[in-house]
Parts: sequence; structure tokens; C-alpha cells
Amino acid sequence: MKPSSQFEDLVKLIAILRKECPWDKKQTHQSIKDNLIEEAYEAVEAIEEEDFPELKKELGDLLLHVIFQSKMAAETDTFTIDDVIYSISEKLIRRHPHVFDDTHARGEKEVATNWEAIKLKEGKKSVLDGVPRHLPGLIRAQRMQEKASNVGFDWTEWELAWTKLNEEIDEWREAVENQSIAEQKDEFGDLLFSLVNVGRLLGLHAEESIRLANKKFDTRFRYIEETLRTQGRSIVESNLDEMDKLWNEAKELKL
Repeated sequence: MKPSSQFEDLVKLIAILRKECPWDKKQTHQSIKDNLIEEAYEAVEAIEEEDFPELKKELGDLLLHVIFQSKMAAETDTFTIDDVIYSISEKLIRRHPHVFDDTHARGEKEVATNWEAIKLKEGKKSVLDGVPRHLPGLIRAQRMQEKASNVGFDWTEWELAWTKLNEEIDEWREAVENQSIAEQKDEFGDLLFSLVNVGRLLGLHAEESIRLANKKFDTRFRYIEETLRTQGRSIVESNLDEMDKLWNEAKELKL
């Protein structure tokens, strides 16, 4: 079998692997669910790095998982890849009446509001339904805030959210001074949630921002380690003052 750019050929290829490959044969929905998450994050990383050759590969990996999960479902007569395609097509048409029907929307905000209204008519009990509980905390906080905003539950100005943020900082400090671990955890969560809110109102994405901060820390800390290594020393043989100096060097180098 040769590589092909046709969707149907990929479906056939995965069916062959499912039948002939020992590893593929033994997989279940549960056994590869974490791989699906991993591939999604690898695609996000390629997007952030603007590495489009890599993004092409990672999107292929995601498509593999969509087809593989569908193939396993078809084996138990649950659904097929055709059902998956039909389902998303039907939903997109139904939730875009301003494109495919006579409904009109006066902008992005109204489209988002109508989207939430349509979902409630479909049987959702809350506009927050559909935000997975297992999302990373910062992403879930931002998505919940965005959905609440779509129906009008939001600060009118970011300065008001900033005031709330400062209140949460004071409450967390008070909890720290009271030395109550449970209270500290609770107030720290409120502080993070408020920080996400301020960033969102300023057009920032909390998860993207923390990934950038993590990357920056990783690069600068590795610079410290590598610099000490070139001196024939380990980082455990250094001290805070020396490491702080090397950290500032990394900053000056724009690392």
C-alpha cells in the first residue's frame, strides 16, 4: 500500500492496521485516550512555534485518532466515521442560522450569544455545560468566563476586574497570615481565577501566557546550568547570589 492524500484511503489504511498490527488490534477507547490529549498539545506547541511543517504532521496524528476511535466504535456498531462527519456537519449548520438560515447577527458578540441560546434549546442545562472538567485549570477558568460573558455576565471594564483582583490579593495575604492551609488554598484559587479574568478582558489567554512563562523559565534556568557546566561545576555547587547573577545575564541576552 502506498501513501495517499485521499481521506478514504487513510480510513482503509487504519482498518488494515487495526486488523493486522498486534499493537493496534489490542487498543481500546480507554487505552489511547491520553494519546489523543498528547497529540492535541503537540499540535498547539507547533502552532505557538509557528512550525507549520510540524503542525501538518501533528494534525495528521489528530486525524489518525479521530479515525481510529471511529473504527473501534464501528466494530461494536456504536457509530462510524461517516456518522462523525454527519454529526459535526449537522451541528455546524444548526448553530449558524445567521449563515444558513434567515437569522441575522450584528457581530461576533451576538453570534456567541445566539450560540449559547441554541445550545440551551438543545437540552443543555447550563451555558457552562460542555466545558470539560479535565481541562487544565487555567483553560477551564477562561472558557467558563467566556461563556458567562456570552450571555452578559461579565465586568463592563477591565479596571473593575482589576479592583476585584486586588481584593483577592488582600484576602489571600490575610489567609497566609492566619496560617490556615484550607483557607490559603481557597483564596489562592480565587486569586488565580481573578487574574485569568483580568487577562481575558485585556485580550490575553492565561494558558498561553503561563506556557510562555514556563518556556522562559526553562530557557534561563538551563542557561544557568550550562554556564556552570562550562566552568566544570554542577548547579548544586553554586549559590543563590551566583545563580541570580547568571539569571540576569540570561535576561540581558533576551533568553
